[in-house]
Amino acid sequence: MNRIRNIRYVLVLFAILIAIGTLVTSNYLISDLEQEERNRMEVWAEAMRSLNMADENTDMNLVLKVINGNHTIPVVIVDKEGTALSARNVGMSFSADEDSLQYLSAVAKEFQASGRSIRIDLPQEFDPDGYITICYDESLMLKRLAIYPYIQLGVVVLFVLIAIFALFSAMRAEQNKVWVGLSKETAHQLGTPISSLIAWHEVLRDTYPDDTLLPEMEKDIKRLERIADRFSKIGSIPEPKPEDVLEVIERVVTYMRKRTSNKVTISTHFPDEPVIASLIASLFEWVVENLCKNAVDAMGGAGAIDIEVDEDEKRVYVDVKDTGKGIAKSNFNSVFKPGFTTKERGWGLGLSLAKRIVEEYHRGKIFVADSEIGMGTTFRIVLPKAPSEV
Repeated sequence: MNRIRNIRYVLVLFAILIAIGTLVTSNYLISDLEQEERNRMEVWAEAMRSLNMADENTDMNLVLKVINGNHTIPVVIVDKEGTALSARNVGMSFSADEDSLQYLSAVAKEFQASGRSIRIDLPQEFDPDGYITICYDESLMLKRLAIYPYIQLGVVVLFVLIAIFALFSAMRAEQNKVWVGLSKETAHQLGTPISSLIAWHEVLRDTYPDDTLLPEMEKDIKRLERIADRFSKIGSIPEPKPEDVLEVIERVVTYMRKRTSNKVTISTHFPDEPVIASLIASLFEWVVENLCKNAVDAMGGAGAIDIEVDEDEKRVYVDVKDTGKGIAKSNFNSVFKPGFTTKERGWGLGLSLAKRIVEEYHRGKIFVADSEIGMGTTFRIVLPKAPSEV
């Protein structure tokens, strides 16, 4: 688990570094291009100043070449009153009944507000206090370059997310193969000694038919058969069948009562009518049994377990409450992870197995509904109800 977590952190860090590097590099590039366009507009403004102050010594060919050479930067020239005098490279996207000069004047104000304007004083002989202002905007290429880093960043993030998803899907598939293989092998290994026990039980029953221990031995053998059956069903995706949840839980409670201390009381609160849900009975028994065993461990062998069943139109709710030591809120999700355990002895697979059975085989949910340190814990199972027969 630590290796998987480290891989996740490395991938996320890699994505962050790419994002930061892309944005920083693009920011420098865009800043350089903005300054370049500013310099070009200053040259263009100087050409306009030369045009307004032209005399017989002015090279008009050069001036006009500079002015007409601007094909990318939008420009609006306004007088000192803010009225548009002329424009270049500005899309006239106004309606037919709208004054084009008013539209250009409004555009010029937007350019000035963004700090893109250059003032040109007029010759004294024309207007002692007169001037015009050249208002300009970023070129279309610069605007596209400003957006491009975010598009690139989105592509990188998408790529990293897909890579993470693929990595964890592959790891999960590998874990599932190991899990299923281990379960099948366990069922196979249990089959031989169980068959021998059945045979020896038959011999003992024929030899000592009145022995009072034989019924208990038979119960334990059937118990082993159910355990082997549970392991054999892992990975085979058996089809859930309509079952009475109350009967299934009652079988688990009967079994647990005989195999727990007298200091542990197990009580049930059931509806008066049967509660039908789509279940794989042997696997669901395993889930409830695991919850009860964990509750007994959490209570230190003394306390109370309360199992309550409720339903609505679409779902069945099973609450398993105990009076144990409780779970910290920070561990509500961690308790279902393989290897997580608070016991000195144990593999920490019980709740992980329960979650897999409920979610993958029953299309339900299992979670910590409530817990308080020193007071106890409530696990809730939510199952879909069996479809009603027409």
